[in-house]
Order: sequence, then structure tokens, then C-alpha cells
Amino acid sequence: MCSQPPKDKDDVESLIKRNQELIDLMRPAPEYLTITGGEPTLLGDRLFLLIDQLKTSLPDTELHMLTNGRTFAWPEYTQQFAAVGHPNLCLGVPLYSDCAGDHDHIVQAKGAFHQTVAGLHQAARNGIRVEIRVVLHRLTIPRLTKLVEYIYRNLSFVEHVALMGLEYVGYTPRNIGELWIDPYDYQAELERAVKLLAMRGMTVSIYNHQLCVLAPTLWPYAQKSISDWKNLYLPECEKCSALDECGGLFTVSRQVDGLRLSLRQEADVR
Repeated sequence: MCSQPPKDKDDVESLIKRNQELIDLMRPAPEYLTITGGEPTLLGDRLFLLIDQLKTSLPDTELHMLTNGRTFAWPEYTQQFAAVGHPNLCLGVPLYSDCAGDHDHIVQAKGAFHQTVAGLHQAARNGIRVEIRVVLHRLTIPRLTKLVEYIYRNLSFVEHVALMGLEYVGYTPRNIGELWIDPYDYQAELERAVKLLAMRGMTVSIYNHQLCVLAPTLWPYAQKSISDWKNLYLPECEKCSALDECGGLFTVSRQVDGLRLSLRQEADVR
């Protein structure tokens, strides 16, 4: 919804026009479509226009909008958003800790936790479907069990919880020393979190993980979540009997200098 990385000039209007033209060209209709950003809600009323166009042109397409959820803390905005009435829309909202200070530190915005939680409740109050996304790294793993307990007790209305592997993009490379933890080393915490949610009837999935770094008991929850245009399999993967079920790696993993991705085969991706 905006240029990434941002440009010196404001090109939002041109991008909106381009998206409107692309929506009209989408034939046959895709099964899924994602709105992402930057932060889509910063478009204000223009976002409502795009969603309304999607509702009219692609009514059967499942629309997933990635947002920090904070704008939904304002009841008037959330009511306007809900009034657009898209029949197949779900918000994907990140929540990184049950502790406000930890979440705020990770997103580098004071007060973000309380705004996000308020936004989640306002969305649910207005009938907007919600998914919670938790990116797994060194700062989120220590309280992961407490976070899923918090979600169950305070946000049980969410329809899906996605526990996501770290992607080497955005601010991750410059903070990799603080964030990196080998997925193979947090299997106990991940398994506890998944079982806590699944046993209580909540839908939970694991995204962006290779099967070879997951305990076999977690394989039923692992999804092939990496988009095909940024998906990578190593030569070693070709020998694996579970290749067809595995989501593989991000292509950006090849840019990692000295970071050993956690494969059982200890394949070095540079």
C-alpha cells in the first residue's frame, strides 16, 4: 500500500490508482488476496474505497489484511471499517508478548500493546474477524507460553493464531544479534504453546518453519506459508521424503552472511 523502502515523494495516490486498476484485471478471481503495507489503516477513508471495490469485484476472494491493529482502538474508525461489509475479510494482527513493556520494545512504540489489545476487542465487537500473529525470536520465546495463555483467556474470540518463523527482511538484519535463536532450540516452548491452544479448541498454525527443524508432533500444525515467489529449497532438500509437505525457506536466506539456518543437515546458506 506504500513504497518499501519509503520514497522522498508521496506516491500513495498513484499506488492506490494502480491497485484499483489491478483489481479490475484479476480474472479469474484469486482464492486469497493480502493487503499489506506499511500500515494500511494510514490510508484513512481511501482504504475503505479499496475494500469496497474488492467486495464488489471479487466477493468470493478471501481477503487478509495485515495491520498492527492500533487504529481499531478508535470505535468510530472500526465501525466505519465494519460498515464496508466485506463478507470474507480477516485482520492479521501481531502480538508479541503478554507483557506491555516487551511488546512495546519489540515494535518500538510506547503504548502499542494497550492500543493493539483495545483494537482487537473493538474489531471483535464490530464483527470483524481477527487472526493473531506471533513472530518467534529471542525476545518472544521466553514468554511464549504466557502469551498464548493470555490469548486464550483474554482474546478467545480470535479465529486463528499463527506462530511464525523469523524472516530476514526489514529491521531484522540490523538487529539479528538480538533476535536470532535457532528454531531447533525452542521446540519445547513451541510445542507447549501449540498444545495449550489446540487442547482448548483454538485454531493454531506454525508458519515459516521447515519440517526438519520441528518436532514430529508439530508437523500437523505446520503450513506451507511462504509465497511461491520468495520460496527456496536447498539441494539437500531434494533427498527428503517429506519435501512435498515442507514449506521450505525464504529466498532472502541466501543473503545471510554467517548465519547458519537451522537444518538438521546443517546446510550453510550464504
